Amino acid sequence: ESSALERCVSVLETFLTLGRVGELLRSRCLEPDSHRDSAHLREVVLNRLASLPALTANRLGTRTPPSLSERQYYTHLALHIAHTLERICGALRAGQDVSVVFVSQLLGKVCMQGHGELVWATLAPRLSTLTHSDALWRRVSCRLLENIPERWVESVVTPLIHNLHGSSALSRVMGNMVLKNKKVQFVLTHKLLLMQYHHPVRVLRSVLGYLALDKERRTLLKQVLRSVCQVWCNSSAVRHTSVEQQLYVSKSLLLCVSLLHHTEIPELREDLLQCMLGGVQCRLDCGVERVRRMGMVVAEGVSRRLDTPTSQLKFQYEADEESRELLSLLEPQTEDDEEEQKPPDDTHRPEPECQSSSGRSVTSQIPMTNQNAAAAAGSDSELDSDDEFIPYDMSADQVKQKTSPPRYIRDCLDALMSSEDPERVELSLQAADGLLRRNISTTREVSVQFSKVLLHLEDRYSITGFYTLRQKAMVALAVTDTQPVVEYLTTEFFSLNYSLRQRLDILEVLAVSAQELSEPITEKRAESQSVAMVTPLDRVGELEHWREVVEKRIRSKTRRISKGVSQPLKATPNRYAPVAGYFFFPLLRNYDRPQVTFDLLGTDHLVLGRLVHTLGLLMHLAVNAPVATQMGKALLDFVWVLRFHGDQMVRRGVLFSVCAVLLSMPSENLLLELSDDLVETRSWLA
Repeated sequence: ESSALERCVSVLETFLTLGRVGELLRSRCLEPDSHRDSAHLREVVLNRLASLPALTANRLGTRTPPSLSERQYYTHLALHIAHTLERICGALRAGQDVSVVFVSQLLGKVCMQGHGELVWATLAPRLSTLTHSDALWRRVSCRLLENIPERWVESVVTPLIHNLHGSSALSRVMGNMVLKNKKVQFVLTHKLLLMQYHHPVRVLRSVLGYLALDKERRTLLKQVLRSVCQVWCNSSAVRHTSVEQQLYVSKSLLLCVSLLHHTEIPELREDLLQCMLGGVQCRLDCGVERVRRMGMVVAEGVSRRLDTPTSQLKFQYEADEESRELLSLLEPQTEDDEEEQKPPDDTHRPEPECQSSSGRSVTSQIPMTNQNAAAAAGSDSELDSDDEFIPYDMSADQVKQKTSPPRYIRDCLDALMSSEDPERVELSLQAADGLLRRNISTTREVSVQFSKVLLHLEDRYSITGFYTLRQKAMVALAVTDTQPVVEYLTTEFFSLNYSLRQRLDILEVLAVSAQELSEPITEKRAESQSVAMVTPLDRVGELEHWREVVEKRIRSKTRRISKGVSQPLKATPNRYAPVAGYFFFPLLRNYDRPQVTFDLLGTDHLVLGRLVHTLGLLMHLAVNAPVATQMGKALLDFVWVLRFHGDQMVRRGVLFSVCAVLLSMPSENLLLELSDDLVETRSWLA
C-alpha cells in the first residue's frame, strides 16, 4: 500500500508540473461540445481540483510534497485560470465558440472552501491590468463572475474586492453585475457595509466608488446612504453595538456623503438632516468619550456638505488620529490615489544621474560652483565678521511679569472673584493650591466661599491647564477643611442651574480628595529639597548616577555581621475613614428626583455612570472603616436597580461597585447583613 501511495503521489506531481491542469481547463472551455460528461463526473472533477491539497494532506500528513501544499497549488491554479482566460479571449477574436462555465464553477468552489485570497492575489492584478484598455477582456471577466453559482457568490466577490485597488478596477472587472445579481447587490450594499466591520477603509472606498461610477448604479448609492443613515441615528444601535462597528458605519456614512454630487444633495437633504441630528444626540448622551467624539466629527462633516460655511455645526473636542482619519474621508479621491495594479518592470526604475567625464554628477557640480563663487565674494568681509565671539546663552531667561503672584489666601480669593486682569487670574489660580495647603487656619475660615468661587469659575481667558489648576485648588480645600467643603459639594451636586461639566467636576474632586485622604502623609526631607533647589535640571541625572556608583562600592566592600531587626513601618491614621460618610451618603439622597435641567435616571447617562463609578471608588477607599458595612448595604441597594441599564458605562460602574462592596466589607458582615443579596448577585454575575 505504501508503494502504491508513493506512485500515486508521483503521478500527481508529474500531472501538476507538466501543466496538465491548464490543459484540462482549456479542453473544458475551448471544446465544450466534445465533453458531454454526466453531471456526477463533472462534480467529481471539480471537487478533486478544488480540494486536492486537503485530500493529499489527509493521507500524507507532514510528508506532503511542496507542489501539493495549499499556497503553491492554489497559486499555480490561479495562473492556469489566467492562461485559460487568455486562450478564451484569443478564441473569441478568432470567432470560435467558448464557455467559461467550468472555470467559473471551479473558481466558486475554491473560494467557497476558503482559498479565495490565494487565488485572487494572483488573478485580480492580471484582470485589472488586462481590462484597463481591452473591452473583450471586460466582457470575459464579467461573464466569468456571472456564471458563478449564486450560493458561492459572496465567497468569490469579497476576496476579489480585497485584492483590487480602486473602484475603477472593480468596475472594469465586475461591470454592472450588482444590477443583475440580487445576491451580489445584497453583499455589496448591505452585508459589507452594515453587517460586517472588519474590512479596511480601502474596501469601503472601492465598493462605494464602484456604485458611484455608473449612472445606473448611483441609485444604489442613494439607497445605501439612506440605509446607513438609519443605522447611524438609531439609538438602540449606539447602545448595543461595539465602538469598532460604530466607527465602521461612520466611515461608510462619510464616504457616501463625499461621493454625492451637488445636484443630489437637495434630494437627500431631509434624510441627512434627520440622520445628523438624531445620531449626534444619541452619541452625545453616551458615556464613552470615543463615541461622543465620533458623533461630533461625523456631524461636522455632514453639515459641511449640507450647509453654507456660515451655518455649519462646530463642536469643541480634542482631535486625535481617529477624528483626523474620519475628516479625511470627506476629501474627494483623485485618480492618482487609486493605484493601478501593473506587473513590475524595468521602465519604472529611476534613471541614474548623468555622469560627467570626471566621474562627478552634473547636478552636483552646479552647487559646488555656486559655493566657490560665494566663498570668493565673501572673502573680503571675513575680516569684519564677529563670528569668533561666543553668543551669550539666553535660553534660561524668563520674561519679567508685570503682576506678582498673590501671597495671601484672601488676595487670591479677591483676584479670582473680581479681577479683570487675565495674568492676575492665572497667577492666582496657579498659586491657590500651595497657599491653601500651607495656611490651614486661614483656609478653614474661607473654605466654603473659596469652593463656591472655584466651582463657578469659568475659563474666560483660555488659561493653559485651567481645569487641572482649578481641580487642584478644590482638592486642597476638600483635604484641608473636609467636612464643610464636602457637605457643600455634595449638596450642590443635586441643585438646580448647574451644567453637566460642573456636576462631573464635583464628582472628580470628591474622588481625588478621598483618595488623597486615604493615603498616608509622606514627609519630604529638607535636605532633598535644598539639593533640588540648587541643582541644575540638566545635572540631576549625573548626581544620582554618581551617588548610586558610590553606594554600590560601599556596599560591596562592607562586611556586616548582623543587620539587626528591621524597623517596622510607622503607622499613620487613615484620615478618610472618619469622614467617609460625608462623601458617600449625600450622593444617594436625591438621585431619583428628576429636575428640569437634571434627570439622573432619565437622559443624563453620562453623569449617572460617573456617579456610580465614584460611589464604587469611595466604597473601595473605605476598607476597614467602621462605616463600611452601612456604605456597602446602601450602595448595593442603589446599584441593584441599574444592573440592566441601557448605557454600557453605567453597567460597568455597577459591576465595579459590586466588586468594591465585596472587597471592602468585612467578610463576617457580608454573610450576616447581605446573605440574600449575595445569592442574587451571584446569579446575576453568572
